[in-house]
Formats: sequence, C-alpha cells, structure tokens
Amino acid sequence: MTKYKWIILAFLSVWVVGIIVVYPMIKKNQRLQVFQPADVNPQLVDTDMQRTAKAHRIADFILTDQTGQTVTQADFENKIYVADFFFTTCPNICPKMTVSLSGLSEFYKNDTDIMFLSHSVTPEKDSVPVLAAYAEKYAVDGTRWKLTTGSKKHIYELARRSYFAVTTEGDGGEKDFIHTENFILVDKERKIRGFYDGTSAEDMERLKGDITILRYEYE
Repeated sequence: MTKYKWIILAFLSVWVVGIIVVYPMIKKNQRLQVFQPADVNPQLVDTDMQRTAKAHRIADFILTDQTGQTVTQADFENKIYVADFFFTTCPNICPKMTVSLSGLSEFYKNDTDIMFLSHSVTPEKDSVPVLAAYAEKYAVDGTRWKLTTGSKKHIYELARRSYFAVTTEGDGGEKDFIHTENFILVDKERKIRGFYDGTSAEDMERLKGDITILRYEYE
C-alpha cells in the first residue's frame, strides 16, 4: 500500500508542476481579439462606423477627475486600462460596478501598468466635490483610478463612438441618458480588447485572465 501511495504522490507532484509550468506558457501564447466596429453588435455602433475595420482606437478626450485635475489620453499612455460609465446617485448597478472596480484596483495595486477610468453619465450633477466624496467612500486610489466629469456631449460620444458601451441612440443633450454595466478593456494602443459585465463576479475573473494574456503581449 505504501508503494502505491508514493506512486500517487509522485504523479500528483508531476501534475502540479506541469500546471505551474505549462499554464503560463498557454496564456503567453494566447492573443485577445482586437475589436473593430464590424466585430461588435451592430446596435452598439453608429451606422457610419459599422464598415470601419482595422483602425478603431479610443478617441482623444479631455475630462476632469475627482481632484479637479485635467485628464487626457496622455495620462493613460503606455497603460492597459479598464473603462466604465456610472453616476454617483445610481441606486442599483453602479454601486456593484464600483465595488467590482475597487476589487480590481486592490488586486492590481502593485501593478503600475494597469489603470481605471470611470466616466460620469450625469456630469452636470457629478461635480468635482461630488466625485471626491464618492472616491473617498469607495477608497479610490486617485493615482490609478480616475473618476471623471466633463462635457456631457463629449462623454456620451465617447461611450457610443469610442467604447461601443451602449445600444441607445442620442445626441448627448439634456434629455439623453445612458446606463450600462459594461466594462471595457483597452490596450496600450487604445484598442478595445474585451467587454465584461461589471456586476458579474465570473466576468471579473475572466477580465483578470484577459489582462494576464494582454500583459504577455508587451513582454
């Protein structure tokens, strides 16, 4: 019996070592899809963009964060980041999304390659002091996670034409409103590499796995 016990233990040891060695190699050889307008649900893409291929990137932006500082694409240069759209008075999905981002921020707290960008969809209400209070409530690390406000038209255009985050149509006017649970993974070239449900624990694990795959592309 002892002989078989040692055989089983040896087999398990080889199996564990194999996982430790082989699994990262599998991840390293994988590649995430680069999402172009033609790859996304047509309801998420403006008609004039649906035939665009191989060139889509997140557009330039000018926003203001929870500290009152201007935020542009330059702040995310050479960074992988996760973007979302929220508002501070949201009673249902936004708190869940913020908790999910908070968990991701904590998970990647020692990884300077990873950042987070949250866009308020009610920027007229979510002023800098309001965002600052929200950031304090959720212990947001302002060096790596930007809660932003700005021009409503600008933010809504980013949501619809850059991030493909919502299916609704609109012009960013007074009566326009968007609400989405989507997180969007953006690479260092400002290309979309994945979409995730920010309220789903399963999707957050999938997002972590995709970030691991994406990081290997830059090694």
